[in-house]
Amino acid sequence: MKTSTRRPVLMSALMRRFARAVAAVCAASAMTGAFAADKEVTLAYQDMMVPWRYAQQLDEAGKETGYKISYRKFGGGGDVIRAMASGNVQIGEAGSSPVAAGLSQGLPIQLFWILDNINDAEAMVARNGSGITTVADLKGKRLGVPFVSTSHFHALLAIKKAGLSPTDVKVLNMRPAEIAAAWERGDIDAAYIWNPVLSKIEANGKVVTTSGKIAAQTDLATFDGFVVNSDWAKANPQFMTTFVKILAKGDADYRAHPDQWTGATAQGKAVADVTGGTADDVKASLALYQFPTPEEQASSKWLGGGSASGAAKSLLATADFLKDQKTLQSTLPDYSVGVTDQYVKAAMAAK
Repeated sequence: MKTSTRRPVLMSALMRRFARAVAAVCAASAMTGAFAADKEVTLAYQDMMVPWRYAQQLDEAGKETGYKISYRKFGGGGDVIRAMASGNVQIGEAGSSPVAAGLSQGLPIQLFWILDNINDAEAMVARNGSGITTVADLKGKRLGVPFVSTSHFHALLAIKKAGLSPTDVKVLNMRPAEIAAAWERGDIDAAYIWNPVLSKIEANGKVVTTSGKIAAQTDLATFDGFVVNSDWAKANPQFMTTFVKILAKGDADYRAHPDQWTGATAQGKAVADVTGGTADDVKASLALYQFPTPEEQASSKWLGGGSASGAAKSLLATADFLKDQKTLQSTLPDYSVGVTDQYVKAAMAAK
């Protein structure tokens, strides 16, 4: 999995641009009749290695719905959310942190599909010889992590759960490349990061915990998801249902036949080609994630259950974290306003 900037969220200087963009997107999305008549949609994607890439390369959604789909690649979830705020994108992929930020700014978007549970794709690694075998051993140690990212969010959760305060650990703000360099120099004792840096530092380190383990302990997962302009979705329900069916089909195929998703197969090659990644990395990268079934997506574990849904609770906790980090001025009392299981349920009923 190649280096991605999707996880670091919008910084405070950029957040103010949301307010101006919200007015524009609301005005544009008011013409729901025009939305339905155009049968065109712009879809923003990133470089996550996920099963959906195969159907994306084949344009299955366009073929099955008759819509003209324009695929636009973005370098980060913050960029996707800004593009949706401007009205230039109707559907987009974004991590839980950018989604929480966008909803906090009042954007008319809905999370309708969990593209992946980040699970073990992000992890805390301790350097060999550092004396760190548990999170509690971080006391007085130096931990490198990209600030205001999903890794940062889970790192601080893990530190808190271990009975430490953030001041007990020297938490250093480092970009992925900076972490790799600092690791080589011996400047840090541990890091919380994703691939490709994760696999590099594991060569002389040990995984202490992962986002999957932290999510299981705290019930607060980090994830990548699909969001849609609410008015556009309302005007194009059949497209949304068909699109979700295609997403579910790809995930089901991967879960049933993971060994067929390698750099040597059509599916695996598509994942590498669309993301710009390396074919040899596809199998290992896919294995780090979890891809929830439609039943799991519609349950309270993810999208179902209103404010009690896993996604809504995770978005609320993430937004509170972003506010603590001074990148949000305010948060919503309930993030279920931006979470829907409507299209997953419709896709399940349409089988």
